[in-house]
Amino acid sequence: MRILAFSDLHMSRNHANQLVTASAEADLVIGAGDFCKMRQGLDEAMEMLSSIASPLVLVPGNAESAEELTQAAPQGVHVLHGSGMTIDGLRLFGLGYGVPLTPFGDWSCDLTEAEATELLDRCDGTDILIAHSPPKGYGDVTSTGDAVGSTAVRDAIERLQPQLSLHGHIHDSWGYRGTLGRTQIANLGPRVNWFEGAA
Repeated sequence: MRILAFSDLHMSRNHANQLVTASAEADLVIGAGDFCKMRQGLDEAMEMLSSIASPLVLVPGNAESAEELTQAAPQGVHVLHGSGMTIDGLRLFGLGYGVPLTPFGDWSCDLTEAEATELLDRCDGTDILIAHSPPKGYGDVTSTGDAVGSTAVRDAIERLQPQLSLHGHIHDSWGYRGTLGRTQIANLGPRVNWFEGAA
């Protein structure tokens, strides 16, 4: 399965147009959160992606809540947050929001590590883990050199060993690719990112 994945669109119409064009060659499209800005503009962001014909799976970032994303997503789009699904035999599990708690204020949708662990414990097996926040130590370094990823997400990767673990959130680490055990980890960013997945 040819997979197109992205994160942190933040209402960029230029990036959205590139993603829509590339999606014609994708079997599955995955968005790892932060489609709008600070809880504003989500309907417009979803309109930008509405012509994607491939199955589209989204997790909420810290810029939108799960409820807001579910309400705004075009018909047929799948929103995952502490939940999973199977597409053509490929198992996906999603966790949205910023983990751990961010310093951004009331607009940011965040989880503690304990809350994230509780949601991730619902997953007993997956081929692709999609979490807005990257795992601690993997694609999570800020411009100040701090590693601010999630230990709950890292623990879930170590436990589940999915083929792919796809993330966003930390803009300074967009483009990162690495491995943890058998898992390929990527911090995506809003550009076109291609992956292969097999059930």
